[in-house]
This record gives sequence, C-alpha cells and structure tokens, in this order.
Amino acid sequence: MRPRLVFVHGVGKPREAKTELEEWRAALSVGARAAGHSRKAAELLDGGAVDIRFAYYGDLFLPEAAPGNEAVAPAPAPAGPDEDEELRELLLDMVDEHLEAPRDDRQAQALRVTRNKLAPTGEEQGPGSLARQVLVGANSLFAVPGLRTFGGWLSAGAMKRDLHQVRRYLARKETDEAGLSLDRRIRARVSAELDSEGPTVVVAHSLGTVVAFETLHAHSAHVPLFVTLGSPLGMRTAVWPRVRPQPVRTPKGVGRWLNVWDRDDFVTGGTELARCIAPNSASVAPVSTRVDADGLNVHPAVKYLAQPAVAGPLIEVLDAVTVE
Repeated sequence: MRPRLVFVHGVGKPREAKTELEEWRAALSVGARAAGHSRKAAELLDGGAVDIRFAYYGDLFLPEAAPGNEAVAPAPAPAGPDEDEELRELLLDMVDEHLEAPRDDRQAQALRVTRNKLAPTGEEQGPGSLARQVLVGANSLFAVPGLRTFGGWLSAGAMKRDLHQVRRYLARKETDEAGLSLDRRIRARVSAELDSEGPTVVVAHSLGTVVAFETLHAHSAHVPLFVTLGSPLGMRTAVWPRVRPQPVRTPKGVGRWLNVWDRDDFVTGGTELARCIAPNSASVAPVSTRVDADGLNVHPAVKYLAQPAVAGPLIEVLDAVTVE
C-alpha cells in the first residue's frame, strides 16, 4: 500500500486544485533537492511511490457550492459588529505577535501606531466605527517597515476579505440544506482525502492548519508527520480559544508535528506552538522551526515547501513509511 501525502490549502480566492497540487509538488521537489534528497524526491514525488492529494475546499466560501449538484450554501451576510470585532481581534493578535520581537525600534513604533488605529483609546463606538477601524488598521499594516507583502494582498480590502474566511470557519455557522455548518463541510473535504487505514502525511498551510488540526482529531489512522506552514493556531485571542476540541492538544494519531514559520510572515500566530498546545498521549508536541524566504511575499505555501527545513523531513518520513 502506498503512503499518502495530503496537502491542505489556506485562505484566498478559488483555485484549480490540480494546478495547485502540481505547484506544491514542484516546490517540494525544489526543497528536497536543496536538502540533498534529489534521488529520493524523484522516486517518491515523481515516480508514483506516494499517493499525493490536494484537499480543496475554497469553493465552499462562495455563495454557491461547487458544480456537481452539491447542497447549496447560503450567501454569507455582510459583516456585522460581531464579525468586525472578531476580525479586529485577529489583526491585533498578528500585531501583538510581532511586537513581542520586532526587528528594530522603527518597526516596533509602526506596529504600535497600527495597534492604536485598530483599537483607539477614548473613542466611542458609533455605527460603522468598528469596520472603519479594521480597514484603517489593515491599511496601516502595509506601511510597517520590515514586513514584506505578507499575504500577497494588493489592498487592505483584499486582506480583509481573505481573513474573513478564518472568522467564518471559526464561527461554526452558515449551514446548508442538510444542516451542516461551513466548518463541518470543509473538514469533510479534508477527511475524504485521508487514508482511513494506512499512513497519511499531512501538510497544511495558513487556515488549512486549523482545518487539518481539527480534522485529525477525528481521524483514527496513523499520521507519521503533520506539517503546519504559516499557521495562525497560536493566535491567543482570535483563533486558539475557538479551536476544537478544547483543551487544545496534538491529535492522538500524529507521530510527529513540525511547525514552520517565517519572521516576515504576518499571518503566523505564535512561533512556539508547544507553549499553547499540549502533547498527545504519546508525548508528541509541535516543534517549531524558523525559515527565511526570499522575495517580497513569504506567506505562500510554495515558499515554505521549497525550504530544505520543510522538504528534508518530509522526504525522510515518506521514504521511511514507503520502506515499511
């Protein structure tokens, strides 16, 4: 039986799953070669020794489900005060994470200015003020020195739209005709790609790390390696308290958890997930590794997958599972 490798994507616009899978696989091959695993990468990733799959759920955020006569989900209502507050919490968590270890005084000052715009003191909350603060604060992030174009967004409005997907997933609402909430339908997509009997290596990115984490808690088969890239799981106000199940701990079937983050990735929440995620019964806890990508935008999954620190352990585990 071939081991399975499942990729789980994050926020963003709808994508072509087959194309995305090839881009992730190609990036992983680049990282594997850089890690000294050229031959093994060719055997495992190009030679068919591994069953590679891409768990796609992005279409579920659209007003209608993907083609195929699936149940139609209702269009999400415009963001109200509660939703704007949740998004502000998410942005504040991002700012606070970077304020813990800013690059320099100039970046720290800019982050403090951004924080004040997101949560100004002494200002009454009038109609629309929360939404305005979120947009103004989001715009301010684009001027923070030392942070690259952290999510690939061209505007604060685009960033708000994508980050609202995190909020919508964690809201556990938007039920379809069958009574299934949006988060349950998303997890079902990921669960369908996992091997119910054999080993599955799971690589998740951004919001996908939250989705995969919750999905694996209901997965009974062995996961020899769980890799999280640019994960917001450690965001202490907006994400971590809303993750299920509580208390937050490593899924029982996970044999090893590698969490990879980039200092310039603003979406990453918590560089040391082991501080807020307890080990499972086998004493497996997330181990965090920092990487430094080149270029303006460091958040995309392909930037992480091309890193030897990501691809090397992945190839080694896939090779070991294949031999077994």
